[in-house]
Amino acid sequence: MSDTIKDKFIVFGAPEILEDEVQEVTDSMRSGWLGTGPKVARFEEAFSKYKGYTKGQAAAVNSCTAALQLSLIAAGIGPGDEVITTSLTFCATVNAIIHAGATPVIVDVDPGSMNIDVERVKEAITDNTRAILPVHFAGRACDMNGLLELVNAYGLTLIEDCAHAIETEYKGKKAGTLGDFGCFSFYVTKNVVTGEGGMVLARSKEDIDRVKVLSLHGMSKDAWNRFGDSGYKHYLVHEAGYKFNMMDIQASIGIHQLKRVDRSWRRRQEIWNRYQQAFKDLDITCPMDVGPDERHGYHLYTVLIDEEKAGIQRDEFLDRMTDKGIGVGVHYLSIAEHPYYQKTFGWRPEDFPNAQRIGRQTVSLPLSPKLSDEDVERVISSVIEILKG
Repeated sequence: MSDTIKDKFIVFGAPEILEDEVQEVTDSMRSGWLGTGPKVARFEEAFSKYKGYTKGQAAAVNSCTAALQLSLIAAGIGPGDEVITTSLTFCATVNAIIHAGATPVIVDVDPGSMNIDVERVKEAITDNTRAILPVHFAGRACDMNGLLELVNAYGLTLIEDCAHAIETEYKGKKAGTLGDFGCFSFYVTKNVVTGEGGMVLARSKEDIDRVKVLSLHGMSKDAWNRFGDSGYKHYLVHEAGYKFNMMDIQASIGIHQLKRVDRSWRRRQEIWNRYQQAFKDLDITCPMDVGPDERHGYHLYTVLIDEEKAGIQRDEFLDRMTDKGIGVGVHYLSIAEHPYYQKTFGWRPEDFPNAQRIGRQTVSLPLSPKLSDEDVERVISSVIEILKG
């Protein structure tokens, strides 16, 4: 790679950070309150309002992984329980189930939406099944009506992994509010960023109260305020909790990211649609079009590179894009491809053929609102040159 291209490298998932965030972080640093405090509470309230929930139904934590684990524990899920989830996701989804003490059960995905296949979920339900944990992949909502039918029929808990789905809606309902719990990510590549961070939404205020206690060592509610200007507050430890809390510095970024969430969504929609138009005649598989009754989160734009059709291996395509100064991602190798899960659960990639094929062909292209029109055209021209060159 030449020095010129290195200087103009398009970083995959680079966040758009503006002066509002910088000033809010500076204010936190000058205030002397860096840990969990009033700005975390502001961010929780703003996120609840954005999702149509009332105050007290959100808990900010340090990652979506923590959000998933705490939701499982708050739901009473643990050893001896099975949780059904998708075979096409980041390892954190499965790891959260394991760390909650439960047993993950993965099923294949629909080849078009790349979301969990409801029929496979139904087949996987046993007497030990306690929860279903769908992932709204790339920002496209799962078949929630189908999943809710199973949840109601079998008396299960539904925990939505919304790491890709902050803005996503399903038939007019916001992702993360259809199940018992909704778990969100604010990692640096996500649609709203705090660097590291996550959020739990829950229908039940009692569940959120428990999540908050669990997220800060199991100490009594609002223990973060024990060093406030109203004087020292004693706390009591009610259970063995975790160190999963969010800091005010992180919330300072999130507060202003959330204020721009719709503007950023519209910019990503523009880029997503530009890609759809530019790539429609290439020998690759582009994402399904967005249906009339859904709002796509436009978190990822993924294409599938089939060597027989495209004339190039997926990994060679990744390398060629990098050589052109464009950062790309892989979302994801199927869970069953990873040695740990093969050894621990006996999973084999070929048992989940749709996830296996997608995982071996997928490439995610840059989709950040930070991208300029010139950046977008560079991505497009590079893809076309590699595939037609």
